[in-house]
Amino acid sequence: MRKYLIKLSLAFICLFTFTLLFSNQAKAADHYTIGTGPTFMPYQIQDNKGEYTGKHPGLEIEIFKAIAKKEHISYTFKPMELTANITALEGNQTDGILAALMITPERKEKMDFSNSYLSVGLTLAAPINSKIKGWSDLKGKTIAVKAGSTSEAFAESMQKKYGFKLRHFKDSNTELNDVLVGNTVAAVDSTATVEYAIKNKMKLHLVGKAYNKNPVAFGVKKGTHKKLLRQFNAGLKAIKADGTYNKIISTYLGKHSTVTGATKVDRSFIGLLRQNADSFISGITMTIEITVLAIVFATVIGVVLGILGTVPNRALKAISSTYAFIFKSIPVMVLAFFVYIGIPDLTGEKIPLFIAGVVTITLENSAYTASFVRGGIEAVPKGQMEAARSCGITYFDAMRQIVLPQAVRIMVPSFINQFIIALKGTSVLSAIGVAELTQEGTIIIAKNMEGFKVWFLIALMYLILIAILTYLSNTVKKHYKLAD
Repeated sequence: MRKYLIKLSLAFICLFTFTLLFSNQAKAADHYTIGTGPTFMPYQIQDNKGEYTGKHPGLEIEIFKAIAKKEHISYTFKPMELTANITALEGNQTDGILAALMITPERKEKMDFSNSYLSVGLTLAAPINSKIKGWSDLKGKTIAVKAGSTSEAFAESMQKKYGFKLRHFKDSNTELNDVLVGNTVAAVDSTATVEYAIKNKMKLHLVGKAYNKNPVAFGVKKGTHKKLLRQFNAGLKAIKADGTYNKIISTYLGKHSTVTGATKVDRSFIGLLRQNADSFISGITMTIEITVLAIVFATVIGVVLGILGTVPNRALKAISSTYAFIFKSIPVMVLAFFVYIGIPDLTGEKIPLFIAGVVTITLENSAYTASFVRGGIEAVPKGQMEAARSCGITYFDAMRQIVLPQAVRIMVPSFINQFIIALKGTSVLSAIGVAELTQEGTIIIAKNMEGFKVWFLIALMYLILIAILTYLSNTVKKHYKLAD
């Protein structure tokens, strides 16, 4: 029994260190991790790999790259939703935020800002044929805002006066599409974002003038990275002096914008599939990689815990049942933020997105695996174990040679079904910025505003993947002659 307890301890140690070992990498001096938003026109524009290496990576990205070149700043961009960006900064996962961040009194309490490089206003947007002509028409109705943004704060400040309700979204394209389908009557967002959406054939119009103009700047956690801010300000001054800044602004916001009017988009299903093939393939690949790795780790952990849940030892049973209860009870999104933001906040060590994604899916699925492994073992008649023990065979030898071979026949289809659950669960990881299939879809929609068609294609891709796994599951069930 002692050697099995040692093995159990090693398994738990491996699980704990898994989240830290791969992230405890040597960090180059003065190398910064910069949190950015996913594609948010015209500020950030990701390429098909979710990176900023395209010809036009976005206004903010080009400004930062030009500054970094002037000041010899070493950096890595990390795309995330705005709320995740702010949380990551507070948890020391990132060193700064470059995400169309407006300087507000509330943010200044928590952050230090660079000199402003842009002034942006907010606008009320409604469908072209809408009866909404001003704020007074919003009474009793619901409008859309982006969570954690200054547009959300501004809408909240107007809410009491005009008597409307708010619905919160994690990104602008989802927010604006919600207005188009009629779930909300209008949206509050950056004027530049809404104008870009209109140029991309979204049937919206601006209601009234631009409100609440605020300076946009680069931000760091309060009291930190003073050197980085000095470098940013010096670089910004330099690119303004040599004309680089004006050239970037003209490219994205001038009358002859090379971003908003240069490329004609084929908006058919086939056209969207062809134009974004690399993004779809990248998303599917990432989804499968995370799923496969997570299932391997979850299977190992789940089998060990499932077996421990059946041994005649209260302490080991308690460990198994407690683990299963905890990780079956915590919502996957909460678990993802805890692994990616919470643990680094506690340890001070950053965890790569991919590792955080694998750990999240592993923890959830190992809990369910432990439960059905325990159920499979308990489904084998107790007489099998009793007969083996009466013949002088030890408990664990009887388990390995007699009980488990029979239990496996019961458990195999459940393993495949868990594979399906894990694959679907990866979609939640888009909340922390993992570039799996759902996140790639969000990026694509942000570029072309074709919400229905892109989500239809992504749903079809998930259906195909799960159909393959379901076929495999049914084949296995038929092989073992097990009924559903």
